[in-house]
Amino acid sequence: MGHKARMELIASMVIFGTIGIFVRYIPLPSSLIAVVRGFVGALFVLLFLFLKKSSPNGRAIQENFILLALSGIFIGINWILLFESYHYTTVATATLCYYMQPIFVLLASPFLLKETLTVRKVLCVAVALVGMVFVSGVIQTGIPSFSEARGILFGLGAALFYAAVVLMNQKITDISAYDKTFVQLGTGAVVLLPYVLLTQELGEVRSALTPFVLAMLLLVGIIHTGVAYILYFASMKDLKAQTIAIFSYIDPIVAILLSALLLKENMGIFGVVGAVLVLGSTFISELPEREKY
Repeated sequence: MGHKARMELIASMVIFGTIGIFVRYIPLPSSLIAVVRGFVGALFVLLFLFLKKSSPNGRAIQENFILLALSGIFIGINWILLFESYHYTTVATATLCYYMQPIFVLLASPFLLKETLTVRKVLCVAVALVGMVFVSGVIQTGIPSFSEARGILFGLGAALFYAAVVLMNQKITDISAYDKTFVQLGTGAVVLLPYVLLTQELGEVRSALTPFVLAMLLLVGIIHTGVAYILYFASMKDLKAQTIAIFSYIDPIVAILLSALLLKENMGIFGVVGAVLVLGSTFISELPEREKY
């Protein structure tokens, strides 16, 4: 069972790591991509539960609905900001900015979860921030261009909202991972839909919906959302939290490698150093503290 769970987790991380490549080829507003991803992903999870001859637990959903709905909204906003980041900066830079999420959780945990912020974790935060300076290109080229700066800020904003989702999920109890995912994805899509309808010209959107774009949208919704989340949550029941945290680093590594191989995005030596600092510090921050006797 452990081997199967590891393979499921690796598969989900590889899928998550490729989403930036596909989003770059979808010439639609980020908010619309997020709505489609939420609806398609939620329907796929619901179909999965139906095939398992299971159904959402209405009582558990009702008891946690406020937090589920709020976290679903934050997931939708997080997707919009991440997809916007892909449009303004490289996939590698956007992914690294997004991977500041564990650092934001660390900073908030003493206040919201009453967890102790140790010296090691403080050092990890400092190193990650130094890494972000390298990734931003400030040392190499000075202040980044307006477009690049927007991409970095969108990526950090996505990380901030994802950190909020992680913290809220700590308070959501007695509900299956599949039910939680179904409600969060569906709620996020429903709440974002009015915004999309009010801010987008439907005529322009319709003209952009070529067969290729539709295929990309379905791929992102089914594979990168439905399948990836199902694999991710299926692996959790047989793996330790520390194992899941360590394997999660496959996601940014895949994203960075693919951005270099397929999109020919060159990070440069400063970008590579920054990537090592960001990923290394967040990795170390998630390792268990040595117990004192």
